[in-house]
Amino acid sequence: MYDYDLLVVGSANADLVIGVERRPAAGETVLGSDLAVHPGGKGANQAVAAARLGARTALLARVGDDAHGRLLLDAQHRAGVDDVGILVGGAPTGIALITVDPSGDNSIVVSPGANGRLAPEDVRAAIGLLRASRVVSAQLEIPLETVVELVRNLPSGARFVLNPSPPRPLPAEVLAACDPLIVNEHEARVIAGGDQGSSPEDWARALLALGPRSVVLTLGAEGALVATGDAMTRVTSVKVHAVDTTGAGDAFTAALAWRLGTGSSLSDAAAYAARVGAVAVTRPGAQESFPTAEEVVAL
Repeated sequence: MYDYDLLVVGSANADLVIGVERRPAAGETVLGSDLAVHPGGKGANQAVAAARLGARTALLARVGDDAHGRLLLDAQHRAGVDDVGILVGGAPTGIALITVDPSGDNSIVVSPGANGRLAPEDVRAAIGLLRASRVVSAQLEIPLETVVELVRNLPSGARFVLNPSPPRPLPAEVLAACDPLIVNEHEARVIAGGDQGSSPEDWARALLALGPRSVVLTLGAEGALVATGDAMTRVTSVKVHAVDTTGAGDAFTAALAWRLGTGSSLSDAAAYAARVGAVAVTRPGAQESFPTAEEVVAL
C-alpha cells in the first residue's frame, strides 16, 4: 500500500506576474498592469494541481526562509499537499518573472534561488518518501544531477514521469526511466536535436529512439500525441477561451501522472489531462487556476 499517489520532485517559485499589451522588443520598454504575486514553480504547481484533483500528494522541494517561501508553504497546505519533503533555507526562494499578453500567452524568466540547492543528497535523504509513492514526477527547474540521483533511487514498481522544462539534452539513464517523457514542440526539438521532420509523429519517433518507454507530445490547442513503441494516438483538445496559459502544462502533467497511478492507460490519462489543462487556461494565474475533479467533470 502506497502512502502517496504522487510524489513531485521539483521547483517552488514565487510568480511575479505583469499583464502587457505586447511583449517588448530588444531595447524597448512597455507599460504593464499592477504586479501580482502568486505561488508557482513547476514542482509546486504540479503538486497543487494533483492534490486539487484528489490525489494523495507530497512535494520534495526547497524554498528560502523568507516571505516568498512562506507564501509557497501556505499554498501547499491549503491544497492538501503533504509538505514533509519541503526543505527550507540555503538560498532565497526562487522567482519567476512572467509577462502575459491579451491572448493569454506568456513569457517567463526564472531565477532558481533555493531550487538550485535541491541537491542529490536531498534525494538520498528522502528515500523513504520515494518508497511510499506510486508515481514520481520531476521537471528541470532543479539541478540535472538531482534528477539523475532521483532516477537512480527510484524504487522498484514506481513509475517515473518527466517534463523536461526548461529543456536540455538528457542522459541516457534519465531518458530510459521516463514513462512517459512529456514535452511540447520546443522541448522536443531541444532534446531530440537537429531536423527530425515536420510532423508531431516524426518528433515522437525521434524521441522514442532516444530510449524513453513512452512519449506525450503536447500540441496546445491541437491536443496531444501519445506515443509508445506499439502505437501513436492523437488526443483532441477541449475548445475554451484562453485567459492565461501560465501553469497549464503543469496541470496537464500532474493530472496525467496521477491518472496513470490509478491504473488508467496512457491515452486515457492524457485525454483526462487535456481537460484539466483546458479548465486551467480559462482562469488567470497558475495554482489559482487549477480545477477540482468536479470542475473537470462539469467541463
